[in-house]
Amino acid sequence: MHTCQVPGDTLDQWLKAYPSTVGRYGHLLLEQVGLNDVALVEALRPYFESAHLDAREHFHEEICIDLHPDAGSVGAHVTYPTCLPSTTRRGLFGEVMAGMLTEHYSYVGGHQWRVPIFLFRHHEDVKHYLFTLARDSSLTREVMGRHGSDFLAIAFDEQGHVVRYLAGEAKWRKQLRQSVVDAMLLGQKVDDGSGNRVHSGTGIWHQLNVRDTRLPYGMRQLQKLLKERDATGFAAAIHSIDQALMLDNAATIPRTNLVLICANDFPTRGEGNPMIDWEAQPTAYTAPHDLQVVEVFLHEGEKLIDDIYDSLWSGS
Repeated sequence: MHTCQVPGDTLDQWLKAYPSTVGRYGHLLLEQVGLNDVALVEALRPYFESAHLDAREHFHEEICIDLHPDAGSVGAHVTYPTCLPSTTRRGLFGEVMAGMLTEHYSYVGGHQWRVPIFLFRHHEDVKHYLFTLARDSSLTREVMGRHGSDFLAIAFDEQGHVVRYLAGEAKWRKQLRQSVVDAMLLGQKVDDGSGNRVHSGTGIWHQLNVRDTRLPYGMRQLQKLLKERDATGFAAAIHSIDQALMLDNAATIPRTNLVLICANDFPTRGEGNPMIDWEAQPTAYTAPHDLQVVEVFLHEGEKLIDDIYDSLWSGS
């Protein structure tokens, strides 16, 4: 299970927060003000290790290698998630950041969110990549993304029942500008048939407005992991999800949507200026659920990601 406490003091010193809420819409701008130094990596590392621990144990068992291989031993070059391609590690960084920020900051609705476990073990292409890499270190390639919601968090009542869930889309971008954000949210621009370039309408807003089911498959994946890892401790939560997964007369669990964009900062943005409107809910978002947008701007984020992932389990 994911049990590590959020390094809240570190986040507060590292990031300057600009929160706002308008009705069912929350917006949080986070700007880096602290240093990317050894102390920051040391403070963040336990949370990242906790987030990846379930998948690490699962993948290492699946591909038949030691959890903590000795240097020079067969398969020692394959350690999840350190050995993954850089593009994949950047995607994972965005998902872990989504969990860390969700558990620390106040979002729309004021719910107390918890991430009992991350769903990284369901990244099937990572498993196939690691299995092959353990047997032939020359066969490196890029890894396809994981299907479904990038991230899930849960709000519990005092008895442990699930009273609301948060489904998140987390994106990392090395370089960001307004056109990149618009393409993520509204889809890439295409020819409309008359020579005009318009957004295709297949971006994140479309995913949240149209394509997402009442209860995402990730909730079933989460339920199965809770059963496997701590069925007694999460008995009430497992039962709650059972009731919501029924095909007939299913219980309804209210939903909050999260869109997190994490990127390197750039000079033309200006201090305190977000890329997505914070004063009113974006008009392109029409889903009936509460919406929380988080924008995170870092300095030399690529190096920070590498420093964190290169350090994971370095003392084991």
